[in-house]
Amino acid sequence: MSTPVSAPAPPGGPRSAVRRRATQQHQQNVANQRPNSTRAAGAGGSSSTMLKLYTDEAAGLIVDPMVVMVLSIGFILSVVALHIIAKITNKLMGN
Repeated sequence: MSTPVSAPAPPGGPRSAVRRRATQQHQQNVANQRPNSTRAAGAGGSSSTMLKLYTDEAAGLIVDPMVVMVLSIGFILSVVALHIIAKITNKLMGN
C-alpha cells in the first residue's frame, strides 16, 4: 500500500514568522555591533567635536562671515596691487 503524500505547508504560518523574527534579531545585532563614530571605528576623528565647531557653544574667536569675506577680498586686492607696483617699478628701473 502506498503511503499518503503530505501536501506542502501553506505559505506564511508559524515557521515563516519565526524565520522573520530571527532575521530581524540578526539585523539588529549586526547594527548594534557597528561603531557609530569614526573614532570608535579607529579612524581617530570624533564627530561630536566636529559638530561642536559649528555651534554657538564653541570656545574661541567668533567672527562674522561678512568680516571674513571683506578681509579675504582685501587680501586679494593687496596682492594684486603689489604685483602691479612691482611691474611698474621694474619698468622704471630698467630691469
